[in-house]
Amino acid sequence: MTYLHSGAQPPRRRSPNPLRRLPEVPRDRLAGTWREARPGRIRRSFDDAQGRDPGGWHVVGASTDVGADRSVVRTVGGREVVLWRGADGDLLAGPGTCPHLGALLDDCEVMHGAVFCRWHGLALEPGARRDWLTFPALDDGVLLWVRLPTEGEEPTDAPALPVRPPGAASFATVVTLRGTCEPSDVVANRLDPWHGTWYHPYAFSHLTVDDAASTVDRLVVDVAFRVTRRYAVPVRAAFSCPDARTIVMTIVEGEGTGSVVETHATLVGHDRHGRPTTVVTEATIAHSDRRGFAVARALSPLLRPAVASTARRLWVDDLAYAERRWLLRDRGETVGY
Repeated sequence: MTYLHSGAQPPRRRSPNPLRRLPEVPRDRLAGTWREARPGRIRRSFDDAQGRDPGGWHVVGASTDVGADRSVVRTVGGREVVLWRGADGDLLAGPGTCPHLGALLDDCEVMHGAVFCRWHGLALEPGARRDWLTFPALDDGVLLWVRLPTEGEEPTDAPALPVRPPGAASFATVVTLRGTCEPSDVVANRLDPWHGTWYHPYAFSHLTVDDAASTVDRLVVDVAFRVTRRYAVPVRAAFSCPDARTIVMTIVEGEGTGSVVETHATLVGHDRHGRPTTVVTEATIAHSDRRGFAVARALSPLLRPAVASTARRLWVDDLAYAERRWLLRDRGETVGY
């Protein structure tokens, strides 16, 4: 093969195997990251994120949670919200209490675009009653959203959706967990990527934050995703917050470029002791331009449980982090920021 210009190098071929030999570093040789994880630095990114108005939009589940013939109720900020599909398949939302005698509108029949109360068969749909007004709702193809009046937030026409890979060339996995903390504690956890190598050694290693490429509103990280004790998949990822309740990790270089992990935090409410409950909804949207990824997409029903298992294991740890952060604040203790 010849090249047009002298000195030109042949195009670099990508290895068919994304795995790299990156043995785990023994714990007693692992460098601490506490110097890099400076409280003031994390605080600046956190304050920037908390200043991004969600416009009253809250994530309330996965697109697959609401079918065509039954309703589902979610609680947001202490308010029950019923979700169902209209006759055209669009997501609809309204108060979760029937205006007749107060029945909960969960798992009710949906017929001809209306949700029918289980107690007496009252049909409820947009415009049906003046004492039961619906809420704006959106199914973005992966997640479900509802817009509710939220203190300190200016309503917007749509949520600030992050950039995702093309749906026809990716597959999504959604997990939900709940913890005793506020949405801001979930975001704060993810704005501290430095904890990854120490706190999640089964999942991450060789993690560094690229200071030169990072800004207050964007953290750029080089990290290896562990596959075995000897092998890992190195990638470059960027963390950003489109709104105060969301943080998104996007793979910007390496295997799966364009893939995203969206973490959304929704406040359910407070118990009688004032303790908050927050639901974490995490969507992993995997993408690859490798030819073999078409096979992975075809096998996505088999792969999703493995992806979900990994995400849940990480969030068992990370919710403990978020819950601890809330507990310290509730006790009036100031540690870090």
